Amino acid sequence: MSKKIAIIGGGNLGSAIAEGLLKSKFCKPADITITKRKIETLNKLKEKGVKTTSDNSEAVQNSDLVILAVKPYQVSDVLNGFKNELSVKKILVSVVTGVLISDIESCIQKKIPVFRAMPNTAISIQESMTCMSYNNAAAPHVTFVKKVFLALGKVVVIDEKLMEAATVLGACGTAFAMRFIRANTQGGIEIGFDVATASLIVEQTVKGASELLLQKGTHPEYEIDKVTTPKGCTIAGLNEMEHQGFSSSLIKGIAVSYQKIAKN
Repeated sequence: MSKKIAIIGGGNLGSAIAEGLLKSKFCKPADITITKRKIETLNKLKEKGVKTTSDNSEAVQNSDLVILAVKPYQVSDVLNGFKNELSVKKILVSVVTGVLISDIESCIQKKIPVFRAMPNTAISIQESMTCMSYNNAAAPHVTFVKKVFLALGKVVVIDEKLMEAATVLGACGTAFAMRFIRANTQGGIEIGFDVATASLIVEQTVKGASELLLQKGTHPEYEIDKVTTPKGCTIAGLNEMEHQGFSSSLIKGIAVSYQKIAKN
């Protein structure tokens, strides 16, 4: 029998998770319940067979897996509203930025499997990079939660102390990659392409480069060497980018983002 999933918080992320689970056919639409105060905004999901409600307690009571997808400032109130429905038979997964597992456990005051997961916006197209950590979870719990997020992209289990770093590399990293793509497109326009053609070439090239690494498991420098010929245009461009501080500026940007999130 498939497990029932409750998504507490039908905002952008919660809805994207529901959409991804439907597209991947991970479970039946009727096995998903999603909550929101204004449930009329969830009509598209309801039309697909997903259960919608404004009653968090009801959703949790009738579920096996509870995904908490609310704003950080709402966590305490929301958890207090349904913690009586939690039991050792349920799994709680938080996708809320900046809220520690210990914070959740202090609020619910129950020893149940608690996971913290950090997906990124590509979850809406089932291409998320999700980092997760957990406490009080047995192997079957970990396997199941990993399967949920594998239906939405790729998953890696990390120590919770690295979750802020994961946010920078996996979530902020989406913006960094977009800026790289945008700069590449602008360069393409400067050398003669119209914006639509330049965008297509750059986007597919970046996608292909990523897939080479993901599918072959090779090092970036190995793939770079394959397209870098003596006295060629590739090495000339790479050297000029490094001369202008390409790698160092990217690394520094990641470090500054981490310092910002660590302070907060």
